Amino acid sequence: MTSPLIFLWPHFLWMLLLLPVLVALYFWFLSRKKKTALRFASLSIIKEAVGAQRWRRHVPPALFLLSLAAMLLAAARPLAVISLPSNQETIILAMDVSGSMRATDVEPNRLVAAQNAAKAFLTALPRNVKVGIVAFAGSAQVAQLPTVNREDLVRAIDQFQLQRGTAIGNGIVMSLNTLFPNSGIDLQQMGNNNARPASRSIDQPTSPDPKPFTPVAPGSYGSAAIILLTDGQRTTGVDSLEAAKMSADRGVRIYTVGVGTVAGETIGFEGWSMRVRLDEDTLKAIATATEGEYFYAGTAEDLKKVYASLGSRLLVEKKETEVSALFALAAALLAIISGSLSLVWFSRVL
Repeated sequence: MTSPLIFLWPHFLWMLLLLPVLVALYFWFLSRKKKTALRFASLSIIKEAVGAQRWRRHVPPALFLLSLAAMLLAAARPLAVISLPSNQETIILAMDVSGSMRATDVEPNRLVAAQNAAKAFLTALPRNVKVGIVAFAGSAQVAQLPTVNREDLVRAIDQFQLQRGTAIGNGIVMSLNTLFPNSGIDLQQMGNNNARPASRSIDQPTSPDPKPFTPVAPGSYGSAAIILLTDGQRTTGVDSLEAAKMSADRGVRIYTVGVGTVAGETIGFEGWSMRVRLDEDTLKAIATATEGEYFYAGTAEDLKKVYASLGSRLLVEKKETEVSALFALAAALLAIISGSLSLVWFSRVL
C-alpha cells in the first residue's frame, strides 16, 4: 500500500470504540474470577494463576480482539493505492521521422538510436501486448497496425523514411484513430477547417454518423497507451495540445520522449538547412494533460533506459483498489490462531 487508507463506509469505524469497552469488561471479569478463586482457594487454582499461565491466558483474547478490529475495518470497505499487474493490451509507438532525426548529436544518429531503442522495448514486452507503430513528419501514417507479431513490428521500424516537417499533433491523432478506428476522428478535416466533404455518387450509401462522444477522465482508459518520440518542434499540422486534449478526453495516457538537444543545432541536407530544437515545454504539457509522463533522452544510452523504464511502468500500474478482503483474511487468521492457542494451552476456546 502506498497511500493512506480511504473508507467507503466510514460509519462502521465508530464501532471500533467498542473495543476498549470489551477490554475493560475482560479485565473486570478477571478481577471477579480472582476474588472467587481466593474465596475458594486450592493448590491447583493457585498454580494456574502463577508462572507461565499468567501471560498465556491473555494471548488468545488479545488475538481475538485484533480479529474483531480487522473485521470492523473490512466492514468499512477500505481503499488503497497499490501496484497491480497492468491490463495494458495495446501500445502505440508514435515516432518522429522528420529530417532532423538525421542529426548526429545522439550516436550514430537520432533515428538509428530511436529505432534500436524501440526494438529493445519490443523485446521486453510480454508477447500478449499488441503494439502499433505510427510514423509522422509533415504528415502521419500507420506504419504497422497493432499486432503481437514482433517481426512485423521490427520490419516496419527498419523501413522508416525521413521526410520534411514535424506534425506532432497529427501523430497523436493518427494514434488515437488507430486505437479507436470507429470513433469518427477525421484527421483530414482537422488539418483543414475549410475542407469540403468528398464527393460521392448518388447511389452510394451514406456512412452512419459517429456515436456522440462523451469525454472521460484523463488517464482512465487502461487498455491502451501512446508513446510519443520526437526531437523537434511542431512545424505543421494539428496543434499538439489540441491533439493532447483529444487523447485526454478519451482517457489515453501519452508518454512523451524528447530526443536531442534543448538548445538546438543547425543541420543541412541536399542543399537546405534548418534549425532544430527540442520543445520540452510542449512535450511536458502533452504528458501532463493526459496523465502521462515526460522523459528526456540526450544520448542513445539514455534512450534505451527510457524505453526500459516505460516498459516497467506499462506492465505495472498503481490503482485505487478495495482491500476489504485482505482485512477479512487477517481477521479469519487471527481468530483461528486465537482459538487454536486456547485449545492447546487451556483445552477450551477462549
